[in-house]
Amino acid sequence: MPAHADHIARLLGVRPAQVSAAIDLLDAGNTLPFIARYRKEATGGLDDEQLRQLMESLGQLRALDERRETILESVAEQGKLTDELRAQFAAATTLTALEDLYQPYRPKRRTRASIAREKGLEGLADMILSQARPRKTLDELAESYLSEDVPTALDAWAGARDIAAETLSDNPQVRGAVREKALKWGALTSEKIKDAVDEKKVYETYYAYNGRLDRIQPYQILAINRGETEKVLRVKLELAERDWLSPIHDVYRPDARSPLAEQLTMAIADAAKRLLLPAIERDVRAHLTELAERHAIDVFATNLRGLLSQPPLANRVVLGVDPAFRTGCKLAVIDATGKVLATDNIYPHEPQRRWSEALATLRRLIDQHGVTLIAIGNGTASRETEQLVAELTASDDRLNYLMVNEAGASVYSASPLARAELPQLDVTLRGAVSIARRVLDPLAELVKIEPKAIGIGLYQHDVNQKHLSDKLDGVVETVVNRVGVDLNTASAALLSHVAGIGPKLAERIVQHRDTSGVFNQREALKKVASLGPKAYEQAAGFLRIRDSKNPLDASAIHPESYPIAEAVMQRAGITLDTPPADREAALKALRQRQPLDTLADELGTGVPTLTDIFEQLVRPGRDPREDLPAPLLRRDVLSMEALQQGMVLSGTVRNVVDFGAFVDIGVKQDGLLHRSQVPRGTVLSVGDVIEVEIISVDTGRGRIGLGWVG
Repeated sequence: MPAHADHIARLLGVRPAQVSAAIDLLDAGNTLPFIARYRKEATGGLDDEQLRQLMESLGQLRALDERRETILESVAEQGKLTDELRAQFAAATTLTALEDLYQPYRPKRRTRASIAREKGLEGLADMILSQARPRKTLDELAESYLSEDVPTALDAWAGARDIAAETLSDNPQVRGAVREKALKWGALTSEKIKDAVDEKKVYETYYAYNGRLDRIQPYQILAINRGETEKVLRVKLELAERDWLSPIHDVYRPDARSPLAEQLTMAIADAAKRLLLPAIERDVRAHLTELAERHAIDVFATNLRGLLSQPPLANRVVLGVDPAFRTGCKLAVIDATGKVLATDNIYPHEPQRRWSEALATLRRLIDQHGVTLIAIGNGTASRETEQLVAELTASDDRLNYLMVNEAGASVYSASPLARAELPQLDVTLRGAVSIARRVLDPLAELVKIEPKAIGIGLYQHDVNQKHLSDKLDGVVETVVNRVGVDLNTASAALLSHVAGIGPKLAERIVQHRDTSGVFNQREALKKVASLGPKAYEQAAGFLRIRDSKNPLDASAIHPESYPIAEAVMQRAGITLDTPPADREAALKALRQRQPLDTLADELGTGVPTLTDIFEQLVRPGRDPREDLPAPLLRRDVLSMEALQQGMVLSGTVRNVVDFGAFVDIGVKQDGLLHRSQVPRGTVLSVGDVIEVEIISVDTGRGRIGLGWVG
């Protein structure tokens, strides 16, 4: 374990003691959010991202240890495990290095080399590899190896070369060096397969592609892989002879003074073509794909974090619109709690074109229920529907609209969860409800949908699905616990992401709430069936009760720290009923009178915990999303034809990819803010509201180029 802590500490740039403490806490069954928030003294303040990297690295290292033990057992069973070999296996720090060492001992299917060994030709192979200098001809050397299975000297030397070729191909030093050369100097090439169908020319860029491996971008790797899978592209790795021959000669070099020099040269050529280079190509492409997938997953996770962190627009009556052409637009009105007040359908577009009737229906729902905001899904017919809504907002100063990412709404609509939540509604109307609720609280609604279905990344269907799910689940967990959850209003879907609470326990909490009434304090959570002390410890700090008997239950202060918080309030002469400004002034005065470290010692706590308590007493239960810019509300709509170069507009970042960001500026097509337009050091996130300048408009291809304003 100390070795793992040292290794991970170097990766994270922290002290080994911090890593050791975090590992001990994780192994004791503590959750990542709990450790990050409430065990800062132990870990030295490691944050969520550092802890997640620590967990990933620890998992990889432990998996490496397990694989090492399996390999050692295998080699020992073969009777070939020497002290030197054991030490080499112990020194291997990567799975690739470990597998390279194991390659010569790996049980293989029957090969040309194994057949030759069965014929007793290994002695000749050893002579080839060692470049012996016997004073005999090749025929004379082979004579003692001839048999019914090996009738001629030519047969003997051919079999010996097969053994030599496999041996040098399996050599870990050779494999490692050739792989390193390939990653540095190799090239990936692709060409269109003759008669392959690519109607939309999706892969046209790669019909005749040649790219250095050390320069190729992750999205290019994934695109080429997909083209190959769809049998449009033929892909191969190219490596110059000097780059694979030199590493072989470092270990097996033909000796001009040996009569076996030509035999080794022939064995090397055969090994390279038949065994070594194909294996290296598989290894390298697998490595590149792993890196590309990891990058794509990270991009997806970053976008998801931004989407889930968008600030809610609370205390509004919202009309959700799920647009469509032929089947009509589905409407749902919800109140400030998310309760469905009304639903309807309108048919303003082709083929019905009942525009006036649709306007009348919208106006009726708006007036009847006091709607102040219209949320329009951004899918098919969204911009046409936006024009309809803009007619209403243009004549009503109280009314605004905004475009909402509707990805996953249809998945939610048909889910068991949606059927349970909205049993009285047809599946087609549930999508409109979801769109409307995403405005009131994006996080609470989006957690009901499998993250992969939200569609804010590239190639999400091509990457390792388990790795993607694990990463995205981690993002959801982090955001949910950072924001906190209202115990008395949260759905089971939202509660299931709280630290220490899984799906089953979340259902039990909701059932208890439904049968026994709302929770009047955090302590009451202990009455839920199957919720033990450990689950309570992990979850309590992330659950909020607004009107609790204990006002601290509305904050992010953990119940274990209530005595400390109460002592701080007593010394500051305040309560949570004290006006916020007076409360903040009193706490500031207390910190000026007494340094935090001294006060922490007196109260028996650490400075990080005390700092968090001070912050919470100033703004109890603060939602961190409130500090982010509010979603961009609109009253009118632009057409692409109305755009002019130099025009400056406000836009909402909808997706961030390797080559830039797609920005919704209020026209039918999102504009592309290329990465070359973004100032160095600027990090964009989904949901950001930014100022952009129109630098190009291609109406024929539906493309808008944007420049940075700020």
